[in-house]
Amino acid sequence: MRKPRDYDAELKALTDKAKQLKSRKVSQLGELVTATGADALTAEELAGVLLDAASNTDAARKEAWRKRGAAFFSGEGKAKARQRTEREPRRAPTEPGSAQPLFDGPGAA
Repeated sequence: MRKPRDYDAELKALTDKAKQLKSRKVSQLGELVTATGADALTAEELAGVLLDAASNTDAARKEAWRKRGAAFFSGEGKAKARQRTEREPRRAPTEPGSAQPLFDGPGAA
């Protein structure tokens, strides 16, 4: 006679694995923000930059970002990010309701 499958145990194991993967992804994204020096941005600025990047449809600009990211992960861009962070001290939080550009760094449109 065949042993019946314990669907509840399998579902719980899959749920636990999904939670573990999501937690690891969040942790890695946080490490990436820190490694690139983007932790010097306020949360609002970082969110604005990411929203702008996510909505961008320019293939040439995305390819330039991809190359720059590949250079960063190969070790060429890490020193530059570290130098930029040391040069640019953390900014004070902006006043609520104040109008400031979300990103005015190099390459801003």
